[in-house]
Amino acid sequence: MKKVLLILYYWPPAGGPGVQRWLKFVKYFKEFDIEPILYIPSNPHYPLRDASLINEVPADLKIYSQPINEPYRWASKLSKKKTNDLSSGVVGAKNKSLLSKLMLFIRGNFFIPDARKSWVKPSISYLKKVLEKEGIDTVITTGPPHSLHLIGMGLQKASKIKWLADFRDPWTSIHYQDKLYMSEWANRKHKRLESKVLNAANVICVTSPSTKSSFQRITSKPILLITNGFDTEVETSVALDSHFSLTHIGSLLSQRNPKMLWSVLKDLCEEESGFKEDLKLIFVGKTDPQIIEQLSDFNLEANFENVGYVSHQEAIKYQKKTQILLLIESFDSNVAQIIPGKLFEYLSANRPIIAIGPESWDVDQLLADSNAGTAYALDDTNSLKNDILTYYRLYKRGDLHIDSSGIEAYHRRALTEKMSKILWEL
Repeated sequence: MKKVLLILYYWPPAGGPGVQRWLKFVKYFKEFDIEPILYIPSNPHYPLRDASLINEVPADLKIYSQPINEPYRWASKLSKKKTNDLSSGVVGAKNKSLLSKLMLFIRGNFFIPDARKSWVKPSISYLKKVLEKEGIDTVITTGPPHSLHLIGMGLQKASKIKWLADFRDPWTSIHYQDKLYMSEWANRKHKRLESKVLNAANVICVTSPSTKSSFQRITSKPILLITNGFDTEVETSVALDSHFSLTHIGSLLSQRNPKMLWSVLKDLCEEESGFKEDLKLIFVGKTDPQIIEQLSDFNLEANFENVGYVSHQEAIKYQKKTQILLLIESFDSNVAQIIPGKLFEYLSANRPIIAIGPESWDVDQLLADSNAGTAYALDDTNSLKNDILTYYRLYKRGDLHIDSSGIEAYHRRALTEKMSKILWEL
């Protein structure tokens, strides 16, 4: 059995996609002779919480923890909502208040690489003793927050361990990086730290092909692609919606507002008999009020249901019973290298997927390869309209389904096997 120290920030009861990746790796590691030992903050600031995920943590898992000093606790005294938005990466809204701009400026210029930077030095000092006590020679860091990679780099220098740096999202090319009002000095420091990490880690792991290509321009170190995935530990059997439901799971932020979709649905309501009566838009998760308000501009307010944030298991039920799943991103080219983690759970639901996002999105090829749906860019309005109409007519005949293929490769157990092989080779 190979012992591995996993350093992470997001862990149950944290909710949202950031916790899922390593929760599932930890679940399956022992099947491949890997014993994970965790290091997490004892007092983290989680903007989303899902207590049901605690039930998925292995009972025999060994966890070390230390307190973390985060500025969000002080910032929340000024504005709890703005602080939660900032800590979860919600920085793209238009018409920001002076307070929002100030908070973003402070975050971008005084907390590099992120607001968890104060955890780095005390963690290195604490974990040197843990590595010796447990006889561990392999460390994994996962970001964001990317400050955790600095812990891995510090331990590598101090203890000569093997280190795998896992990037769930890019670093300096992340879509919100240019929204932080950073000075040129701060930009240079980010790039310098990114380069140091990428050239120090023994192995780098990424979740999308474009991120891999981007990092290959910075380092010659091995970069491995292990996407996110889906799990099937709880079989959920639900009946399909009786309505022609289009469901979006997860955060739907103002910068992701797909006006082309609302326009297409408005046209179909006016042109196709029965469409208006059958249509239901369902949003599960945090939805920006601006998007909800705008639905009335397209006469869709009567067709809308705002469910709000639910547990992971409840979200899976919504995925399985909807007629069509919506995957919505902004059209920002910086988003093209991100494959949202929920896409893989969408694949397991075996319902048609409509993805709306940037040109040359990594999602495009994945959907095409799996025959699970189609991705549409900003100028694909006619194709989107024709396809939704086709889906609707299949729904009316009771024949709306897909025959996806190759999705077994994205099962969490298969991905853990792939990750375990990397760790054994380190």
